[in-house]
Amino acid sequence: MDLLEIKAVNTDVQRWLATAATNLRQHLTAHFQVQTKSGRNDLVTNFDKETEHFLVDQIRHSFPNDQIVSEEGFGDQVQQVSGRVWFVDPIDGTLNFVKQRNDFAMMIGLYEDGRNVLGYILDVMDNKLLWGGPSVGLHLNEEAISGPANEPLAAGLFGVNGPMFATNRESVRDIAFASSGARILGSAGLEFQHVILGRQVGYISRLMPWDFAAGKILAETAGLSVTTIDGDPINMLKSQTVLVTTHHALPEIQRIRQS
Repeated sequence: MDLLEIKAVNTDVQRWLATAATNLRQHLTAHFQVQTKSGRNDLVTNFDKETEHFLVDQIRHSFPNDQIVSEEGFGDQVQQVSGRVWFVDPIDGTLNFVKQRNDFAMMIGLYEDGRNVLGYILDVMDNKLLWGGPSVGLHLNEEAISGPANEPLAAGLFGVNGPMFATNRESVRDIAFASSGARILGSAGLEFQHVILGRQVGYISRLMPWDFAAGKILAETAGLSVTTIDGDPINMLKSQTVLVTTHHALPEIQRIRQS
């Protein structure tokens, strides 16, 4: 895609997200139809499904030849990332959405032949949209921003997955203890936002593709490292333990895991 096409797509996506987010905010007092998926803390609501259906419909109408990977099943069974592939997470942090009516995000990522194009993480309740890509840079709402400082692990807070921290799986607790302190937000999108905005020095969690696709584009645009926990390249079509952090902190984290 050339820059003119990318700017046109950006206009469309921001309009879709604004419409979907407004609808969510207007219905926060409505009755939620809540179902469980893999367990009692893995929830899906009628709003997850309605929001994904809306976003997928917009993509299909505008880009009928593109593939879509989405959380609630309205996308495609994508086997390879050739061509343009969209990743859609309608409500990231559904447990927060249900229990708190806050601290949840909406995310869209666009790739072409496996390359980063555009990423969007919208903090729905604060109406803060972090967006960008390698051709357009990084933005918070209308403001162009730069990436965070390349801080060492000890200099910043570290976002973690709660169960991984509790059991020290993949040395997550040891890594967090070597930082300034652990943080658990309950939304991968908001965790990525905090790292990209310099509020945390890193984040580790087991994630699905729609959980990390947008964040990967934005974090790499911001000059951060996004890999598996072992330092390998991300597989865009599978669940894996994802690490986003500064390049300064990355070797420190690997040393902790190997000790």
